[in-house]
Amino acid sequence: MPTIREATYDLLRQLGLTTIFGNPGSTEETFLKDFPTDFRYVLTLHEAAAVGTADGYAQATRRPALVNVHTAAGLGNAMSNILTAYQNRTPLIITAGNQTRDMLLMEPWLTNVEPSMLPRPWVKWSYEPVRAADVPAALMRAWAMAVQPPAGPVFLSIPLDDWDQPAVGVNTGVRSVATRIAPDPARIDELAERLSAASHPALIYGAAIARGQGWPQAVALAETLQAPVYAAPASERPPFPETHPLYAGGLPFAMGPLAQKLAGHDVAVVIGAPVFRYYPYVAGAYLPDGLTLLHITDDPAEAGRAPVGDSLLGDAVLSLEALTARVRPRSAPIQPVTRPAHGMAPHPASSDATGDRPLSALALFQTLRATAPADTVLVEESPSNLGDLHTAWPVDQPDSFYTFASGSLGWNLPASVGLALAERDSGRHRPVLAVIGDGSFQYSIQGLWTAVQQALPILFVVPCNGQYGILKSFARLEETPGVPGLDIPGLDFVALAKGYGAHGVRASTREEIQAACADAWQRPGPTLLEVPIQPSIPPLI
Repeated sequence: MPTIREATYDLLRQLGLTTIFGNPGSTEETFLKDFPTDFRYVLTLHEAAAVGTADGYAQATRRPALVNVHTAAGLGNAMSNILTAYQNRTPLIITAGNQTRDMLLMEPWLTNVEPSMLPRPWVKWSYEPVRAADVPAALMRAWAMAVQPPAGPVFLSIPLDDWDQPAVGVNTGVRSVATRIAPDPARIDELAERLSAASHPALIYGAAIARGQGWPQAVALAETLQAPVYAAPASERPPFPETHPLYAGGLPFAMGPLAQKLAGHDVAVVIGAPVFRYYPYVAGAYLPDGLTLLHITDDPAEAGRAPVGDSLLGDAVLSLEALTARVRPRSAPIQPVTRPAHGMAPHPASSDATGDRPLSALALFQTLRATAPADTVLVEESPSNLGDLHTAWPVDQPDSFYTFASGSLGWNLPASVGLALAERDSGRHRPVLAVIGDGSFQYSIQGLWTAVQQALPILFVVPCNGQYGILKSFARLEETPGVPGLDIPGLDFVALAKGYGAHGVRASTREEIQAACADAWQRPGPTLLEVPIQPSIPPLI
């Protein structure tokens, strides 16, 4: 008679979930014992790194990923990146062990007392099977919940003594589920007519277009309508090529400025993004006078919480195709479209390329773009330098830029490990370059070790300004002088890299950066490049 463990591994094989990301604990060892040779365990040194790595891998492969963390403690460690995965719409199946069923009533050490409650609200479904025989079926349900729209993480808690139970009365059937929602034909007709009749329409695109491989469809609708395209505020994936003549840049991150940016348009449609992602609070109307907003999303909750806009539930890319087939073409834009230099960023570059002691952030990023291969995958977690990075590095290829949807630091370093692993597994072998600020780098630094152990040729670039620059920007906006803890002196990234087994180098000139990059692209493992930059305090608005 097979055991629950054997039945579960067979199910995982059928679902293609043969890579497990995790950090093992005592309550997980009964699942991991006699680990099958056709499975791969990607070890991380912290549960947040496990979730972030799995997230990057799942996004790059467009398949769900399996994560195993350690009971309540490990789940708590992972919560920041689970929150990010939820907002990234990444399908992750997160499992954790729990104490032996015979002792659960007593709540012994390392018990997850309320396992289904702890990860909420940042998972789509959370469950602990009521009996061992339900574990495989619960995993099948978890997979179905994770991949159906809107995709996202799910959580299963499994008592450690379930795995050796006999698989009696176990349901291990594999089933398929739909992963796209077609828009209602009557409603899409209505939206198409309203766009066609508009005097000055605008298209506002979100990351769901990138997740659905919808750049060609996004371009087709824009060119049919000859309408300007804005990236939705704080898009984690670029929804449109930034070098296209109809691209009008990213929308501001706050109510008043966003409404001002859309002034003059009479109809706008948001496709594949929230209405709207705001931070910080800047008072103002949601929309300018005279603008009607339409909203297309595959998430009923996202449509429900939008403060304005007439919504349609539907897959972003299917909706783009349907609109393109229905709208009346235009021959030219109503007004010239001007692309701001800072692209998707909510604010302009805060520095210029002059001066070299130390380099400005803009000069650093210009040097990186000139040195990196054309097909480099860029990962970003440097909030105070967004304007400089997007000024120097416009994104014109799909699936070549990633960042976090949540604003919760610590996702991008391990995510770049997952992205690089997916590049190798897929055979694409595109280089991965991660720009991570000296403050942000500390949140999941353990991911460096996994990059070393997997021999992944990632270039981690740390622009060091010795401060939490983005918090100083908020201090100015919020008029809160004298806030402590905004400077972070004394960090040695070359030493930190060495401690995790990575190659570390410090560069302070363009020539040194170019040489370090050229060397990094030839190295089989990761390189950390520390670059002192001029400290700046960018405007948030």
